[in-house]
This record gives sequence, structure tokens and C-alpha cells, in this order.
Amino acid sequence: MGYTLNFNLIWRHFDKLWGGLLLSLELAVISIAIGIVIGLVLAVWYVSAGRVVRGVIAAYVEFIRNVPLILLVYLVFYGLPTVIDVAYSAQTSFVATLALYSGAYLVEVFRSGLEAVPRGQIDAGKAIGLTPWQRLIHVRLPTMMRITLPALSNTFISLFKDTSVASVISVPELTYGAQWINFNTFRIVEVYLVVTAMYLVTGYALLFALRLVERWYRTAR
Repeated sequence: MGYTLNFNLIWRHFDKLWGGLLLSLELAVISIAIGIVIGLVLAVWYVSAGRVVRGVIAAYVEFIRNVPLILLVYLVFYGLPTVIDVAYSAQTSFVATLALYSGAYLVEVFRSGLEAVPRGQIDAGKAIGLTPWQRLIHVRLPTMMRITLPALSNTFISLFKDTSVASVISVPELTYGAQWINFNTFRIVEVYLVVTAMYLVTGYALLFALRLVERWYRTAR
């Protein structure tokens, strides 16, 4: 006898999926907010510092970019507490890991944006007497944001999907909720069809909203 789809049990436990989706969005927002700070500070430092500092930042970027996210999650959650006397929740551990992960990618995004600022704008800032700090705040960063906003939007959507990795350390996000329902109802096809639809709809909604933000920022500037 063939497999018969039955979504009744999925709807009965849909609150776990909905709560997991909200937590996934929360994890992504917090992580990219911290990642933006990390990426921006390191990018500004990279373009203005000496060779040694650039080498250290480049080493951080290359390490993060060449190690699978799931391995980083294991290292921070299981490995770090065994080396140093520190204790934190699974959720805190994952946010820290995802923030460091996104920060490494955003270093390159922001660095490219800073280097793409037209030289004429910087020279104009010098001509009217702006200090290096004022040129950074009023000239380079606004132009950089306009250049890098599409890449920043794509990074956020990728981070939202990457929150599914948190399920391996029992953070109750969307994928973990799907696993819980599967283990308790054995409706593997139904639950993952529903979760796939939730990821797709949310991803496209985020993309649409972020494209509106990009359009507003271009016209506002």
C-alpha cells in the first residue's frame, strides 16, 4: 500500500513550526546586526592599517570562509567550554558563531565597498576641510552603504537559511521544530513539505522587503 499524505498531525503541532520560524528570524537579525559591526570595524581597519593588521584580519576571514558552519557551531558550543571555564546557552552560542561567520563575509563586502568610493568624493571632502573621521562618516560610509546594500541583503537571507544549522545543538528554530514533529508523528514527507514552503515564502518576503529598502535608500540619498 502506497504512502498517503496526511497533514492533520502537522497542523496540530503547527505552533512549533511557527515559533521556530520566529526564532529563526530573531537569530538571523541579531547575528547580522553583530556581524555588521564586526565586518564594518574590521573593514575600516583593514583599509587604513598596516600590513600586520591586514594579515590578522585576512587570516580571520580565510579561516571562517573555509571552515563549514556546522563545524564552527560544534567548536564554539562543545569545544570552547572544555578549553576555558565558560558556560552559555545553545542559543547564545549559535548567535555568537553566526555573528562571527557573517562578520567574516561582511569584512570583504564592506572592504570592497570602501575601496569603490570614487576618489573625487574623498578629495572633495578634503577640499572643504573635513577631517579623516568626518570624511569616513559623511562621505565614505554613505556611499559604501549604497554600493553594498544588495550584497548585505543577500547575506541576511543566507543567514536566515543558515539558522537551520542551530538544530544540531537543539536550538528550537524551524528545522528543529520539523524534526520534533517528525520524531513524534512519523509524517516526514508532510512536515518537510510544510517547512520547505515556510522557508520559501519567508525568503521571498524578506527579499521583497529588502529590495524596497534598497530602492528607498537609493532615492533618499
